[in-house]
Amino acid sequence: MDGIDQLAVIGAGLGAGFVMSSIGVASLVSFPVLVALGLPPVVANASNTVGLIPAGVSGSFGYRRELAAHPQVTRAVIATGALGSVAGAFLLLGLPAGVFELVVPWLILFACLLVGLQPWIAARLQARRAAAGAEPRPPRTRVGKVVAALTALAGIYGGYFGAGQGVVVVAILALGLDLELAVVNALKTVAVLAANIVAGVIFVAIADLDWAVIALLGMGSVVGGYIGSRVGRRLPPVLFRALVVTAGTAAAVTMLVG
Repeated sequence: MDGIDQLAVIGAGLGAGFVMSSIGVASLVSFPVLVALGLPPVVANASNTVGLIPAGVSGSFGYRRELAAHPQVTRAVIATGALGSVAGAFLLLGLPAGVFELVVPWLILFACLLVGLQPWIAARLQARRAAAGAEPRPPRTRVGKVVAALTALAGIYGGYFGAGQGVVVVAILALGLDLELAVVNALKTVAVLAANIVAGVIFVAIADLDWAVIALLGMGSVVGGYIGSRVGRRLPPVLFRALVVTAGTAAAVTMLVG
């Protein structure tokens, strides 16, 4: 790589780190840059996963206040996401690159729909309970079996490819838990970090990696991740949902067209 290519990778890391911590479509920022520079897709994907780990670390540090307020949920999200990513990493190395290419964009679009409709869905469910004379349901602030299973599935996807994983995790947590969106954003960031770390360890052990690219991505992503967390915790809920839906839809359309 020449100097311009190196700057492009650092810039891709910066942008991907920012997006990872703020709205959650990091791989759609950095992965195309690596492929455009000539890396084989599987090498680019694995290197991208490892190179974005610093973004997850700095982003999670930026959200430390939100995560510390809900330690049990944080531990559950980390554990389920990490376990799922083990399967996802082996799928990436063992299956043809295009196996999920028809399914993934529609999964992301469905997640975008859930993120956008979550306030309406929650209001409708509450109204039905009230009409039926049921006692108000206590806020769901702990990870149940369904949310844990869905988070693990998101971890599988994250280990396999990860583009739009943050959108999927936001949809799961926003619907499954009664938490502020700033907390959901923090949990999304740490879930992606957990998936990347576990998948990254596997990739370091058995995959082909481009360590120069990883180092350059890490330099940019560690800065972008922290900045993104500072922005993400201040986003108004309506704007946050709009940005997640817009970014997720753009990612899905890009994958469909590509």
